[in-house]
Amino acid sequence: MTQHITRHRQGFGPGYTEVTRFDDPDNATRIGFGVLRLRPGEEIREQAAQETAWLLMEGAASLTAGNGTERFVRRSLFNESASALHVAAGEHVTLRAECDCEFTVYATANQQRFESRFYGPADVPNEHRGKGQVGDACYRFVRTIFDRRNADPKAELVLGEVVTMPGRWSSYPPHHHAQHEIYHYRFTLPQGYGHAELGDEVVKVKAYDTVKIPAGLDHAQCAAPGYGMYYAWVIRHLPGNPYTVPEFTEAHRWTLDPTAAYWHPAES
Repeated sequence: MTQHITRHRQGFGPGYTEVTRFDDPDNATRIGFGVLRLRPGEEIREQAAQETAWLLMEGAASLTAGNGTERFVRRSLFNESASALHVAAGEHVTLRAECDCEFTVYATANQQRFESRFYGPADVPNEHRGKGQVGDACYRFVRTIFDRRNADPKAELVLGEVVTMPGRWSSYPPHHHAQHEIYHYRFTLPQGYGHAELGDEVVKVKAYDTVKIPAGLDHAQCAAPGYGMYYAWVIRHLPGNPYTVPEFTEAHRWTLDPTAAYWHPAES
């Protein structure tokens, strides 16, 4: 499986850009991922062929699905929480852009029907994870948009976001799970970068990169000093084995204890 996708570092053009296909033999995640950019006044009408989620990255738009319509507005990935629409296969969806808009789009081949659901910032708290842990070295914002706690049990996707503070770690302590995962990255400045662990392999990630994370591999992340690092993350439940919580690697689990003693330099 080609894990690190770097071909979109110049950004995404108008319309839909496919990054991964759910039915690609090289894509063990079985999740389709892409970016949709709409111009002011542009309208998209479609019937979802698979279970699909649209996550607003930037802009203002009205989204209609089922019997509901919601207006999404987002100016900053880093300072504002998430808005997303999640639908089952077969649902009719309309997106109307009020200005230049960008969505990330996630799909998987689940044909089970369930009720469409809108998620807004009030539904997606900014969890301050890692505060007080090993000197705030892995303090980050975690925004779980939907998972088994609030999505229909027939849904197979899990979707969220992480904002990593400059010079700090996230997805830490190193953790793994039985399900494959996709991360998609953005940074506070165009030249920003970070590092992503894929087991013992480390790759340098930049804006608009995407990483496919194989099941069972530890995948801690870090952001270079001076650059905030955002990534959207998406997981697909496995049959009989839904994603709930990750398993932290035993050797580093002690860092979760806010009272744990760790080395400080003798000189200040």
